[in-house]
Amino acid sequence: MIEELLPATVVAVETYDDETGDGAYGAGGLGVATLYPEEQELVSRAVPKRVREFTLVRVCARRAMEKLGVSPQPVLPGERGAPRWPAGLVGSMTHCEGYCAAALVRATDLASIGIDAEPHEPLPEGVLDAVSLPTELTHLRELTADGPGAHGHRVHWDRLLFSAKESVYKAWFPLTGKWLDFSEADIEFTAGPGPHPNGTFRARLLVPGPVVDGRELRYFDGRWTVRHGLLATAVSVSHQPV
Repeated sequence: MIEELLPATVVAVETYDDETGDGAYGAGGLGVATLYPEEQELVSRAVPKRVREFTLVRVCARRAMEKLGVSPQPVLPGERGAPRWPAGLVGSMTHCEGYCAAALVRATDLASIGIDAEPHEPLPEGVLDAVSLPTELTHLRELTADGPGAHGHRVHWDRLLFSAKESVYKAWFPLTGKWLDFSEADIEFTAGPGPHPNGTFRARLLVPGPVVDGRELRYFDGRWTVRHGLLATAVSVSHQPV
């Protein structure tokens, strides 16, 4: 699901199953999932659900490293909790109920990526107002008024907006080392064809953008899809032509 939203140079590994019956964390064809000691320490007091998600998303990340020819290694949080990747790689991780994914790419191929997955259901009451701009609320009302999308599928646009902003932030932070508030990117969606609801989005940055290869970026472009009771968004930031 995530891989189709990203350029071909990106390696994505995902699993739809985070439940096991024997206390090991093997799922989705990933085999037995284990943590490095320094990772284990980070979740030593966490509840089982948190440990399961933390473990599986790192198994996905290590499988992606292997596919890129990089020796698997711990994925530890850096500043503001952003994952620290092996030298020469950029990447992103996401997990929600029943789904984990990691996406990695060589830093020479892309400047940054961000991915997010969410349950395809409405946001809790009050969250939309906290994360959206007036222009976005108007845009979501227009999208909702257009009715069901592909093959009669309904899209929960409020949750999609939240996910898109999460992906934008995950792509933004490695380039800037700065916080990006929900109010500092204005997102607009476009629907595409296909058997599942899908499309693109553009996030217009309302604050000075990151400088990539000597040029300031004013917007991030991304893609989205809905399937399997989930929605997913992804942003990829290309290197700027010289």
